[in-house]
Amino acid sequence: MPHVVTQSCCSDGSCVYACPVNCIHPTPDEPGFATAEMLYIDPDACVDCGACVSACPVGAISPDTKLQPEQLPFVELNAAFYPKREGKLPPTSKLAPVLQAPMVHRRPDGPLRVAVVGSGPAAMYAADELLTQRGVEVSVFEKLPTPYGLVRAGVAPDHPSTKRVTRLFDRIAQSPGFTFYLNVEVGRHLTHAELLEHHNAVLYAVGAPTDRRLDIDGIGLPGTLTATEVVAWYNGHPEFADLTVDLTDERVVIVGNGNVALDVARILTADPDVLARTDIADHALAALRDSRVQEVVIAARRGPEASAFTLPELIGLTATCEVVLDREDRDRVLAALPEVSDPLTRNKLEILSKLGDASAPITRPRIRLAYQLTPHRVLGEQKAAGVRFAVTGTDRTHDIAAGLVLTSIGYRGIPIPGLPFDETAAVVPNAGGRVLDPDSGKPVAGSYVAGWIKRGPTGFIGTNKSCAAETVRNLVDDYNDGRLTAPAHKPSALDRMVRSRQPDVIDHRGWAAIDAAEVARGGDHRPRAKLTSVVNLLEAAAAAPEVPMHRRLLAGLRG
Repeated sequence: MPHVVTQSCCSDGSCVYACPVNCIHPTPDEPGFATAEMLYIDPDACVDCGACVSACPVGAISPDTKLQPEQLPFVELNAAFYPKREGKLPPTSKLAPVLQAPMVHRRPDGPLRVAVVGSGPAAMYAADELLTQRGVEVSVFEKLPTPYGLVRAGVAPDHPSTKRVTRLFDRIAQSPGFTFYLNVEVGRHLTHAELLEHHNAVLYAVGAPTDRRLDIDGIGLPGTLTATEVVAWYNGHPEFADLTVDLTDERVVIVGNGNVALDVARILTADPDVLARTDIADHALAALRDSRVQEVVIAARRGPEASAFTLPELIGLTATCEVVLDREDRDRVLAALPEVSDPLTRNKLEILSKLGDASAPITRPRIRLAYQLTPHRVLGEQKAAGVRFAVTGTDRTHDIAAGLVLTSIGYRGIPIPGLPFDETAAVVPNAGGRVLDPDSGKPVAGSYVAGWIKRGPTGFIGTNKSCAAETVRNLVDDYNDGRLTAPAHKPSALDRMVRSRQPDVIDHRGWAAIDAAEVARGGDHRPRAKLTSVVNLLEAAAAAPEVPMHRRLLAGLRG
């Protein structure tokens, strides 16, 4: 009974290290790991020990006999990753080699103190890597009142298993030496220079918080948004809770066909009664109950063989939604199939070839995939009325009417005050996470990056684990070699400064109170009902119990 990796795989590699026979690939030290759409279990090598199930932070691994019907395609997908062996037994080996956390050499001037800016996966994995060493102190700064970045505000509400990784992050946040400073914005309440005065190093894991923009006429009209704004809206991000999402027309067009586009299309066509059992924001659920949307068109510039969505997401989409193709696009799929040798792409095309016909009457909200369409302009005068596309590679145009036009063409990093920035790549220039001065090419003392601001918006949640580990190894090497200067102030001075600049700072107790309040609001039918305004979040945080007197006294003595 082999185990199988399914759609919610986050690629953090924990299963790889837990497997006693090295049957899960690609591993973090293999070339394809950083770009792999998911990890795969070799069914012939699996010994059914279940170690990977316990190690997986998102519950993506299951015995093949316990899969749900919609998960059955992943049995074949896992097996297809491994070449045929002509009857030979699969090779097995000992536990995959684990990269040990870097050893911190204690210095007489105090413990290694690191400020981590951001609280998403890259930030939390970096904190975890640092805190494997005794005596290290990590302060995590987040501008929102709640932590965990895109895991909270980006993962679709109907993918609860993916959000299980927050359980791991909660355990990390409870580690000795970890401190949360939520609702604190670096660059507004504190500067980079001030953080360096209070820490040996500052590590930025702020992601790529804005969208790449589509530069065509009509973008900016009412009824045009980015898909990531809609994601933030239905996930209850406080800055997007009041976003106007017009669902009064029967059709929505999304330009771009990556995984985010598929997520948004799925939510916009889902049964609201099903969504009511998730942690979707209340305002979004109410709007979706009143929605008139019957079709979401996902339009791509290139052909089906170049589809940007991953195969696991396509399998998941077709298992739960009605997905259709126009006849012309079906012909494109069939024409591309004989020319494709890559197995993943071929599997995508095989699935696309079996989709329904878009000419059939619409009986329930559906998703239509469309190809070879280059956006030319948004139609409409006072508000969006559709999109005029050029048929890629021809002089023909094609209009698609819609009352809501979304763009989903990728994320983009933004400059960080006090650090250099590469405008072309939209990342902080770095070597292995060490921030580099663009003029001299030398490392900027005490400054580091991890995650998307380091490497660009690539990979999945778990990809940030190996990315953060690389940065931390270099940071610790610099500390051990004496290249990081000691903080100029005692630890208690940081806390006093933060609270003087931002009295509404939320610590770990405050986040725990918010978490408990949201879970209680969810009742018996929802995992949580999110608080979506800063005011309400602050009120919930204020209900946290006081720190016991003995702990305050100890903290004072330490400072």
